[in-house]
Amino acid sequence: MFKWAVQDINPWDIAAEMNGVSKTFVQKQHTGLFQHEKRIVHALDGVNLQIRRGEFVAYAGPNGAGKSTTFKLLCGLLAPDAGQVRVMGMDPQKERIRLMRHTGVFFGGRTELWWDHPVMRSFEWKRDVWDIPQKRWQENVEKYADMLDLHPFLNTFVRELSLGQRMRADLAMMLLHDPDLILLDEPTLGLDVLAKRRMIDCLRTLNRERAATILVTSHDMDDLTAMAQRLVLIAQGRIAFDGTSEELLRRTGDQRVLTLRADGQPPVIDGAAWQKSEDGQHVYAFSGEQASRVLASVGQVKNLRDADITHAPIEEVIAGLYEQWSR
Repeated sequence: MFKWAVQDINPWDIAAEMNGVSKTFVQKQHTGLFQHEKRIVHALDGVNLQIRRGEFVAYAGPNGAGKSTTFKLLCGLLAPDAGQVRVMGMDPQKERIRLMRHTGVFFGGRTELWWDHPVMRSFEWKRDVWDIPQKRWQENVEKYADMLDLHPFLNTFVRELSLGQRMRADLAMMLLHDPDLILLDEPTLGLDVLAKRRMIDCLRTLNRERAATILVTSHDMDDLTAMAQRLVLIAQGRIAFDGTSEELLRRTGDQRVLTLRADGQPPVIDGAAWQKSEDGQHVYAFSGEQASRVLASVGQVKNLRDADITHAPIEEVIAGLYEQWSR
């Protein structure tokens, strides 16, 4: 019998919970012309995770860390091998249809829009199939068309949309039934800066004004810190970190990446370590504590054509955590 992870929290305040959840898969690997062997993959290994209603949680990790498996368990597409999953007070396996009435799921690499029809036709299809009241549907179409700038292409065939336009339309369609729990898998994948900003602003507004519970994955640390205060990092099927973005940056040294575009040899940057150079582009690593020294040094670079600073990729952040633990 599983108990609530935090005893002083009312179960009705919990949007999603995983207690001791494990999930394994069997993969066949060819070892010869007519030979193969089975490999056991532990996608999740005793994961404990609790998300309260109204939280905006970023869920990140390297490829194969268990993020997509977590989403499929929360949606009822997979059953755990061990442990218990509860979402909105329901068992996803036994009450999947009822649960999906309260849940929205978005996969950045896939679309639910009808490829050979205008965007609005897909919105109308969802209204009819999901039995969304006409007034509520119309209000939501207008609201999300405004928030995500969809008006210019609502009557455009989906096959003619750019990636950014399609993903914004997919997000709007997912939100038409006012889900209480929103699961987003790489929603900013491949988007330009403007499209990414529109999507992030829309999600933050939903969380703030509707108290929607949001769980989002991304490989981009800048996106994660822009969207959510609580970060959950998973690696090798286990939770590697659960806390605020500020706490994570303190523990990992706030790793950052400096990219310079300058002619000639890579310039020496005070406070930053040179990593690589290619076609006039020079990459450095440095800690956030050295930011002022780095910026001052960059200002002295001759023949500088461009400069960009980002947080380190999520893989490097997690690698830093493991390195600390090993010491």
